[in-house]
Amino acid sequence: MKKKFVPYLICWMIFLAIFHVIVFVTPSEIAGVNKFGGGFWIGYGFTLAAFFGQLFCAWLAFKESEKRKRFYNLPLVFISYITLILTAVVGIVFMTVPQIPAWIAAIVCSIIMAFGAVSVIKAKAAAETVSAIDEKVKVQTSFIRELTTRAESVMTAAQTPELKAEAKKVYEAIRYSDPMSGEELAAVESEIAEKFDEFEKRANPASASEVIALVNKRAALCKLLKK
Repeated sequence: MKKKFVPYLICWMIFLAIFHVIVFVTPSEIAGVNKFGGGFWIGYGFTLAAFFGQLFCAWLAFKESEKRKRFYNLPLVFISYITLILTAVVGIVFMTVPQIPAWIAAIVCSIIMAFGAVSVIKAKAAAETVSAIDEKVKVQTSFIRELTTRAESVMTAAQTPELKAEAKKVYEAIRYSDPMSGEELAAVESEIAEKFDEFEKRANPASASEVIALVNKRAALCKLLKK
């Protein structure tokens, strides 16, 4: 996370510095009116808040160690970017046009920030929901995934063409079976695990047939549960 976030932070600091140069190096008086009046400080304050809000959203996205979770959090970065751009544009207008009343600047900037904050919260909630679903699916498919890997290992390690053929039947039966597990399948999956342990120790036609029969039984039960 640190390696990816540091370059981002450097770019963020550069843009923040450019923003301050534009704000404070430009003439303090515009058309004979002091630019620090009106909505200047409100526009400046909200834009600065948008900068730090965007950085926080980027940190939330980059802090995830898994690529999948970082991908789910990308909308946070996009939304915060849009909010920052809108706030900066509007803020600069208020900072350069001192004739605009401060209360108008406060209302407009507050509306933009409120919409941005609500959108970020929704995006974060959506990312967490999708991530939770993924974790649930990962757990529910772990039995078949693990069994498929073990079956492939048995097939690869088979010493004779006959044993390799039997192991291949078991491998294909498991590989193409429904990956989703559940409480209703716990009993038959326990039987499959037990028989597969025996098949793993001595791969022969009899043990292979028992495993395949139980896998087919599980497949039939899966179809029945989905009706």
